[in-house]
Amino acid sequence: MNWIKEFKAFAIKGNVIELSVAVVIGAAFSSIINSLVSDIITPLILTPAIEAAGVADIDKLSWGAVKYGKSLAAIIQFVLISLVLFAIIKAINKVNLVEVPTEETKKDPQVELLTEIRDLLKK
Repeated sequence: MNWIKEFKAFAIKGNVIELSVAVVIGAAFSSIINSLVSDIITPLILTPAIEAAGVADIDKLSWGAVKYGKSLAAIIQFVLISLVLFAIIKAINKVNLVEVPTEETKKDPQVELLTEIRDLLKK
C-alpha cells in the first residue's frame, strides 16, 4: 500500500509530467528535423555530388567491393541534423535571453535615482 502512495506522489510530480511532455514533443520535433534534413537539405547537397560521380543513387556509390554510399549518407545526415538542431537551439536561447521587463523587474524611481547618485559620487 505504501509503495502505491509513493509511486502516485512520484508520478504526479511536476518534473515527471514535464519530462513526459518533453519526450512527446521531442519525438514530434525529431520527425520534423528528419524530414527537413532528408527531404530538403540532403538532396540539395548530395544531388550535385551524385551527378558528378555519375551514379543514379547514393546507395550505389562504391569503391571496388566496398559500398560506402549508405554510410556516407548516414554521416552527412547526422552532421546536418546536428547543425540544424544547433541552429534552432541557439535561436531559442537568443530569444530566451531577451528579458521583457515586467512590473516586478522594473526598479522603483527612488532606487534608480539613488543608484545614479551613487555612480556619480564614485566618479
